[in-house]
Amino acid sequence: QVQLVESGGGSVQAGGSLRLSCAASGRPFNRYAMGWFRQAPEKEREFVAGISRSGTNTLYADSVKGRFTISRDNAKNAVYLQIDGVKPEDTAVYYCAAASVDLYIKVVVTATPYDYWGQGTQVTVSS
Repeated sequence: QVQLVESGGGSVQAGGSLRLSCAASGRPFNRYAMGWFRQAPEKEREFVAGISRSGTNTLYADSVKGRFTISRDNAKNAVYLQIDGVKPEDTAVYYCAAASVDLYIKVVVTATPYDYWGQGTQVTVSS
């Protein structure tokens, strides 16, 4: 089992920045590719960003490229999502997730392979 706890959400004005954190506990953190997803009201959960076990490979949804940065610290069992230039359409509950993968450099961009999910943290952007 892996437990994931997100933090750092809140209310922010458009153009501002936030840094989301996800603390992991349980099984060795570096066995998992990590991802961030979000779900806005009345919308499907969507992929935002993913990072490989090594931390060297990252992928982003087109809607967030250039504004969001995912990173991880395997020594601290944590993954982060830096959000810059926030827009009202970024308003959503943000979830971190962990996927057990063999390849050290693989990034997982779909929800199905993710085995563990956090409870989510709300991000609200006002215009």
